[in-house]
Amino acid sequence: MQQQRISLRLFGIMFLLMGIVISLSAQQKSAVISGRVFTSDGKPASNVSITIEELHRSDMSNSQGFYKISGVHAGRYTLLFSSVGLQLSKVEVAVESGKDLQVQDVFLNETTENLQEIEIIATKKNPFAEKISASVAKLPLADLENPQVYNTINKTVIKEQVVTSLNTALKNATGITRLWESTGRAGDGAEYYTMRGFSLQPTIVNGVANISNGALDPANVENIEVVKGPSGTLYGGNLIYYGGLINVVTKKPYDTFGGEFGYITGSYGLNRVTADVNTPLSDKASMRINGAYHYENTFQDNGYSKSFFIAPSFKFKASDRLTFFINTEYKSLERTTAPMIFLYRSAPVTFSNMDLFDKNYKKSYTSNRLAVNNPTYGMQAQALYKINENWNSQTIVAASNTKSDGYYQYLWDNVNGSDFTRYISRLNSSTDAINVQQNFTGDHKFGKMRNRVVFGVDYLQKEYQDNGYAWVANGVVSLANQTDTGVLTATGVDALLSADPGSVSNSTVKIWSTYLSDVVNFTPQLSALVGLRLDNYSASTSWNTKEVKNQVTFSQKLGLVYQPILQHLSLFANYMNGFQNLEPVTQHDGSGNTSMKILKPEKANQWEVGVKSNLYSDRVSLTVSYYDIKVSNKTMADPANVLNVIQGGVVKSRGVEVSLIANPVVGLNMIAGYSHNYNKITKDAADGDYIGLRSEESGPANLFNAWVSYKLTTGSLKGWGIGAGANYASEYKTLNRHSTGSFTLPSYTIFNALISYNGDNYTISLKGDNLANKKYYGGWSTVTPQKLRTISLALNYRF
Repeated sequence: MQQQRISLRLFGIMFLLMGIVISLSAQQKSAVISGRVFTSDGKPASNVSITIEELHRSDMSNSQGFYKISGVHAGRYTLLFSSVGLQLSKVEVAVESGKDLQVQDVFLNETTENLQEIEIIATKKNPFAEKISASVAKLPLADLENPQVYNTINKTVIKEQVVTSLNTALKNATGITRLWESTGRAGDGAEYYTMRGFSLQPTIVNGVANISNGALDPANVENIEVVKGPSGTLYGGNLIYYGGLINVVTKKPYDTFGGEFGYITGSYGLNRVTADVNTPLSDKASMRINGAYHYENTFQDNGYSKSFFIAPSFKFKASDRLTFFINTEYKSLERTTAPMIFLYRSAPVTFSNMDLFDKNYKKSYTSNRLAVNNPTYGMQAQALYKINENWNSQTIVAASNTKSDGYYQYLWDNVNGSDFTRYISRLNSSTDAINVQQNFTGDHKFGKMRNRVVFGVDYLQKEYQDNGYAWVANGVVSLANQTDTGVLTATGVDALLSADPGSVSNSTVKIWSTYLSDVVNFTPQLSALVGLRLDNYSASTSWNTKEVKNQVTFSQKLGLVYQPILQHLSLFANYMNGFQNLEPVTQHDGSGNTSMKILKPEKANQWEVGVKSNLYSDRVSLTVSYYDIKVSNKTMADPANVLNVIQGGVVKSRGVEVSLIANPVVGLNMIAGYSHNYNKITKDAADGDYIGLRSEESGPANLFNAWVSYKLTTGSLKGWGIGAGANYASEYKTLNRHSTGSFTLPSYTIFNALISYNGDNYTISLKGDNLANKKYYGGWSTVTPQKLRTISLALNYRF
């Protein structure tokens, strides 16, 4: 009830802030910019893209050459006219408040020149593709210049597909799939994904730490960057994973008034309200507020999720050289989720097929009275300073906090082919992170050579405190009989927990790092990248008597790019490193005495080769690569004493990835990806439980994703659009050990479709996900049913 009151207050605050922002700009009545465009011989020019560069708003000329852009507020703008075969033209216009503007006729000359320099946002060539990233390499590098592979899911894709969750957005990235949905539990309650054979969680926003025990809300997302391979050189070892990382890039304030309101309703009681309002506060300052309220039941008999999200951000241009950005996010999340079903990990599997799990697909075995709250707060302050023509400074201070407060439960296999014991606890934990980062970037030319470099210093501190209760058994669930003997009320669970209130535990991690990454262009076509990181790690916990102090690790990165066709085709190779520091372990001697042992960091090394292309006038972006990752220093049982742990285990993971983003003709856009991964634990103890097997965290060996959409840009049906997509995953062994045998989750193919209408300042979309109502599962030593068919209706209004 208290959480509900807080959410209602915050919801009121959001709309109060929205009202203030809108009232600040109420005097800015909107206007319409219209006109006509012709070819040089005086004939009307159709299918010409007219874009307001400052607003990223556009229209396409009709068969008579007419165009119209509505909802434009007072200001000076640049109109960009472009069409294949016609010369690019720009027209400066001035709009007065509330006064429609008729632009003088524009005449475009024919040309045979390549129009590759045209960069139109709303109707640009290949609108799903992002050519440049400033965060993946911490340098503004074009994709073709970067020897590392990454996928970007931009806001165009997110809006078109009616995305309401991070998981839905990530279905557009090649070679990544979810293992666990967000559990809300202490310490690692965020979603778990797998990529290139290794698990990972989303922990990075705008290139720095942002922790959460819940699920991220996409309301404030500009782009999602899925960066492939171990990236320890630039991102360290505490936030990244061997298969890659997920970096969320948030929306930024801009200099004119505008925004968007959205509403989505659909299956399972879905109701989602979003707002995005931007306004200038002065000629030097602007503010943007993004917010969302989300309520949804689950597809099972119990379970719901209710959240409120608000993200005010500010921009202040102190001078021509100095600009400040502040981005804040707060999310309150209350939910009940079905307990994960864990298979027994040290006895032979007693299930041979999915029959019992299919039978219980819609059974949650929980109660809406056993909720968990996961409030999350994040703040980032950034100062960008232009030192001179060659050097820039970026200073970032980021702080985030996440909590787990409520009930968490799971079902544990009783090894009889039907029954599971429920274990439950009441959570009360908090995790704080502070990340301070200073980057200096330079761009110099020495004769015909170009040198781009970033030098950075990074400090990360994470503190975790857990005041939760101990775990208690609470009834038995029978899948065969579909019965549950547990107590599913808060009062009843509290009575069970009162016998053992648990103990306080805490931990602290402090990491100092410095890194250098240098890109040298020997010629415009040939470049090399060299990177090095020095990492100093210290950690202490209440459950270990020995601290890790000043553990130093080096991480290196090498890359080579050759562009046989400049800006269109590149051949690349990389050698990259990642690492993870480990907690101390208890060692036992032959006399029954114990001591603590400090472990060396795990190390991952990857080499990769491939090709990237931007072909057919930048309408087709294709990346094909082969990678090989070797992780060493994995822990394993000591053959001399099975109670002890030694290092020396090895995991190998290699595979092929193909990513395609294409815009073959105006209005037709597509995303497609395929990945194959081979993963094997090649070194373990002689009688190790995993040696020679595929690791459980590696997920499906084969993944495929596709999305194709078409929008009519001319004629009587202008504005209508359709889209369709599919996601395929091969079968995989969620449990795979010598002592247990294996349990396989079946392969699946999920189909989605969309129909939409885009007006001058609004969009209506009808989206269907999992249209065939397919039963399918995820898991990591678990069996977790996934969402059945959903239908969503979305309305967005732009102003």
